Amino acid sequence: DKINMEIAECLYAGVMTDTGSFRFPATSANVHRMVANLKDKGLKQGPVHEALYDNFMENRFRFLGNVLLNRMEIFYEYNTALIAIPQADLIKYNIKTGDTEGLVNYPLSIQGIKLAAIIIDRGEERKISFRSKGGFDVNTFARTYFNGGGHFNAAGGQSKESLDEVVALFSKAMTENKNQLSNYQF
Repeated sequence: DKINMEIAECLYAGVMTDTGSFRFPATSANVHRMVANLKDKGLKQGPVHEALYDNFMENRFRFLGNVLLNRMEIFYEYNTALIAIPQADLIKYNIKTGDTEGLVNYPLSIQGIKLAAIIIDRGEERKISFRSKGGFDVNTFARTYFNGGGHFNAAGGQSKESLDEVVALFSKAMTENKNQLSNYQF
């Protein structure tokens, strides 16, 4: 009875984004029951989805095109994709922190890719995000190599090293995990 439409929309937005639009394995039946309860209270999820995913500026799309064309590398022998974004790209396209949200997920749509990473040069430090499908633990990967952590299939890290040095470390880490990445099981 304390949940009004504004609260329902906020709850839905949080649940939808945290569950990857309800696709992550940890999304339980209780999550769906909660959303059903919000729907029963009158929630209209379409406007919430549009506000989150259909509300970007043109510069973000041009940046995205540049990133996918010029900054993404695919390592099929490791079932891995890496996106490394120099600070100059962020400046050129007037990109703010939230504008890079979700970019790490794009390579997971490529057939065979099980590990995706994005390294963003924020000037004073490099921010790193990892996503995986199946049995590769990016939480441990992030903790071991990149002063980070998170969840089994979603984690992050950071480094004060240069972008080139972080990319080199990622390549080394990928090579050291070749057996797990090459023999990846869903």
